[in-house]
Amino acid sequence: MRERDIPTLALVGQPNCGKSTLFNALAGFKANTGNFPGTTVAFTESEVVVGGRRARVIDLPGTYSLSPTDEAERVTRDFLLSGRADAVVAVVDASVLARSIEVVLQLVEMGRPLVVALNMVDEARRKGIEVDVAALEARLGVPVVPTIATRGQGVVRVAAEALRACDHPRPGRPPVYDRDVEETLRAVEDRMPPDLAARLRAPSRWVALRLLEGDAAVEEAAGALDPEFRAFAVERRKALARMHDWPEETVLASHRHAIAMDLFEAVARVVPRRKHSLGDRVDAVVMHPVAGLAIAGLAFASLFGVAFFVGDALAGLLEGPFEAVSDWIGPRASEGLGWALLRGLVDGVAGGVGIVLPYLLPLLLVLSLYEDLGYLPRAAFLVDGLMHRIGLHGKSVVPLVLGYGCSVPALMGTRILETPRDRVLTALLVPLVPCSARTVVILALVGAILGPLAALAVYALNLVVTAVVGRVMSSVARQGPGAGLLMDIPPYRVPPAQTVLRKVWFRAYEFLVAAWPVLIVASVVLGALEYVGVDRVVNAVLAPVTSGVLGLPEAVGVTLFFGVLRKELSLILLAQALGTPDIASAMTPAQILGFTIFVTFYVPCVASLATLVREVGWRWTGVSAALNTGLALVLAAAVRLVAMIST
Repeated sequence: MRERDIPTLALVGQPNCGKSTLFNALAGFKANTGNFPGTTVAFTESEVVVGGRRARVIDLPGTYSLSPTDEAERVTRDFLLSGRADAVVAVVDASVLARSIEVVLQLVEMGRPLVVALNMVDEARRKGIEVDVAALEARLGVPVVPTIATRGQGVVRVAAEALRACDHPRPGRPPVYDRDVEETLRAVEDRMPPDLAARLRAPSRWVALRLLEGDAAVEEAAGALDPEFRAFAVERRKALARMHDWPEETVLASHRHAIAMDLFEAVARVVPRRKHSLGDRVDAVVMHPVAGLAIAGLAFASLFGVAFFVGDALAGLLEGPFEAVSDWIGPRASEGLGWALLRGLVDGVAGGVGIVLPYLLPLLLVLSLYEDLGYLPRAAFLVDGLMHRIGLHGKSVVPLVLGYGCSVPALMGTRILETPRDRVLTALLVPLVPCSARTVVILALVGAILGPLAALAVYALNLVVTAVVGRVMSSVARQGPGAGLLMDIPPYRVPPAQTVLRKVWFRAYEFLVAAWPVLIVASVVLGALEYVGVDRVVNAVLAPVTSGVLGLPEAVGVTLFFGVLRKELSLILLAQALGTPDIASAMTPAQILGFTIFVTFYVPCVASLATLVREVGWRWTGVSAALNTGLALVLAAAVRLVAMIST
């Protein structure tokens, strides 16, 4: 560590161990956390001050092992090898210590300055698990700090120990394997090129372990330096597998698992529970294959029901004052550019306060409760079988569920999928899921004007279309049967109200600082365009689609144009484009429904397109944009056709 640089502390742990919660307790609410595996895919960092000393804390993606099997685990392993971390904080779930400790053993083998945060000790006690912290610390050779991250207990001490480890690292006690493994490790180390360990910034023993576990990246680095040594390491790996009569990739993993179990039995005492916990009894119903699906349907219906009814009530209270101001400015908008800009400013502010926030805040609140209670992973397991029916991996449900909040983190969440095929197919489906912005459009137009049942019908249509598209795409990109869904089912936890409210604030803050200014600027620009008549040009260019195909008023063309920036714009600018906040007086029910369905499906917003390019490349991003827009045109045109036939 260079003296002029502040130390960097890296948080490492398995999914759902409370790692991101610990990060937030240190740094403030600057990462999107939840009781939901897969949320933290890209790492997040923040500067903190501990005991008057500044440090950089980095929240790395959750990983079950330093032998990476997916993109998220590779990100964590590569970051640790980069040498950017001056100390590592291994966050482990004390309630599943036997499993959690395996990653810690690998970190000890890596030789980095290390501190163990023994998190969720309260949950362990509820399960009847008592951990001898001093004994665990003695066996690992590194500091161990009990923590309850949700309450902030032990968090500052963890950071202080990590800073102390930067200055005075303790050499940890790496696990000792059986005689055959240890002899093979020594043989590989003795033949190792002297520059290999230095190039990988890791101890030679760790490099030998990685070679014996078949780590492709380490094997490639070894082959680049000395092809003969690489061949020797591969031969020794095969010989070790023959000695144990096990697959090559499981020899060391099985040994490490046994060592972790022995360590757990030595440092922990388990008091058997005499009866099923409340969580077990709840899961018997919630996870039932039939009743559970019904509950899942009810849970998601409640999510949007609360957002609609609460949002409708709030919107009714907030829209009145803005409507009065807008009605006063409206007739003057044609008298001068200043009035036109002022009208756009008022409409933009009113759109955020009176339309978006009333529906967005209740939606975020209920979604955050579902996450932190631990319900979303259970819902994911319940629909795992349905995902396989449409030809996708069960893990695909994770980013798809996240898509109801925002498409950007949902698209990043596709990194948890093991194969490029599953990542691409899921990334193409995520933009079809109505995010919170499109949910606001559905609730504020169809829900408020046509009724909640009509809004539910839009969601039902979306689910059917997404399933059909997924089935068709997976049939075209054929692959063998997908693996089952492997995901932690966390215990039920009643989240502190402060945690939930801070999460809602974090997500609402994104709208306030990122989306709302865009909405206001776009509204002002639209006012200027209307004043000089450019909006009529845009509407005329799009008229073959809006009026010709969709049967919508020509004036809505400019709102769909701006909606590519942010989906909320198509709603907020609609009243301005039509010249009245009373949408029902300017559009028929069929037009309102067709407009909403088009907005729900057409080309993703700019932020989603940029994320798609980063995750799956330009070609598949183009496919996604064409797919969404094509579906939007067909479905909205079908609504018009049905309306024409019925009349």
